[in-house]
Amino acid sequence: MTAILRFRLTDYRNYPSLDLRLDGRHVCLFGSNGAGKTNLLEAVSQLGPGRSLRGAALPDIARKASGGEWTVSATLDADRRLGVAFDGAKRVVRIDGAPAAAGDLADLVRIVWLVPAMDRIFAGGASDRRRFYDRQVMAHRPAHGRAAAAYEKAMRERNALLEQGRVDPAWADAIEARMAEHGAEIMLNRAVILARLQTSVDARPEGYFPKADLSLAGDETMVCGADAMPGELAGTIAEALRESRRRDAAAGRTLSGPHRADLAVVHRPTGAAASDASTGQQKALLIGLILASARALGDREDGPAPFVLLDEAAAHLDADRRAALFDELSDLGGQAWLTGTEAFLFDAFGERAARVEVDEGRACLADQS
Repeated sequence: MTAILRFRLTDYRNYPSLDLRLDGRHVCLFGSNGAGKTNLLEAVSQLGPGRSLRGAALPDIARKASGGEWTVSATLDADRRLGVAFDGAKRVVRIDGAPAAAGDLADLVRIVWLVPAMDRIFAGGASDRRRFYDRQVMAHRPAHGRAAAAYEKAMRERNALLEQGRVDPAWADAIEARMAEHGAEIMLNRAVILARLQTSVDARPEGYFPKADLSLAGDETMVCGADAMPGELAGTIAEALRESRRRDAAAGRTLSGPHRADLAVVHRPTGAAASDASTGQQKALLIGLILASARALGDREDGPAPFVLLDEAAAHLDADRRAALFDELSDLGGQAWLTGTEAFLFDAFGERAARVEVDEGRACLADQS
C-alpha cells in the first residue's frame, strides 16, 4: 500500500504549520465547513506531477500573513520523502532531500480525486468533461500534461498568426506541424486510457455505483483508436489545419482538433446518456469512474498504487452506499483521503481508517484532539 505516514505544511492556506503523523491507514478528515479540510486534500494533491485539485495559481496558496511562500512535505512508506514548495517565484520539488523535476513525482505518487465542482460535468459543456477526462489520463500518463501544454502553446501561436490576415504558408506549416505532433500524442493517450478505463469498469462487480459505457466524441482530428499510428494521425491533423486556415481566420480561433473532443458517458443500467440521468445517478457514475480509474492504476506494475482524494463525497450517500464505497477504497491498495463535516459519516470504515479532526488550521488524530 502506498501511504503517507507523516504530512507537514508551512504557510499553506489557513495552516501556519502542521505536522500530522499517520499510521498508513486511510484518512478521514472531519470538521466544520471552512475549517480547512479541502485545503488538506489540495495539499496532498500538490505531491503529484500536475496541477493541484483546485488548479490555483501557486502564489494564491500562501497563507495571507506569510511572506508569500509555502511548503508541503510528506514521508511515504518505505521512508521516501517528498517536498513541494513555492519559493515566491517558482515551484520547487525535492525527493529524498535532493532537487528533482515535477515529473519525477509520478514515479512515487499517482493521484485521482473527486471534488464537488465535478458533480455537474455531465450537464455542463464539453470543456468540463474534457478537463475531467484529461485529469484521469494524466494520472495514468503524466507526460500527457506536457503534450497538452505544448499543443495549446502552438495553437495560440497559430491563432495569433491567422489574426494578422496575411499568413506566411511556411510559418503556418511549421506551427501546424507542432500542433499535429502534440495533438496526435494527446489523441493516442486518451484512446489508450479510455480502453483501460472501460476494461476496469467492466471488471467491477455490479453494485451501488452503476457501470458506464465510455467513448470519445469528435471527428478524425479529435479522436482515434488505441491502435492508431502516430505519424498517420499527425498527418491527418496537419492536413486538416492547413485546409481550414481561411475558415479559422474568419472565426478567430482553431475550430477543430483534439482540443474540441468530448467524453461521452452512458448510464449502462438505463442506456441513457449521463446528461439525461438524475443528479443522484450522475454522482454515482462519477464515483464509479473515479474508482475505475484508481483500480486501473493499482492493477498496473509500472507505477505506485494511487492516492484517492474524495471531497465531501460521503455526505451525499446513504449508509449502504457509504459502506460500499469504503469497501471498494480498501481494496484498491492505495491510501484514500476523505472529508466530511461529521465523524459518523466514516463509521463503516471501522478500524481501516484514521479519523482526523480539523479545526481552523489545526488537524490532529481524533483520539489526540
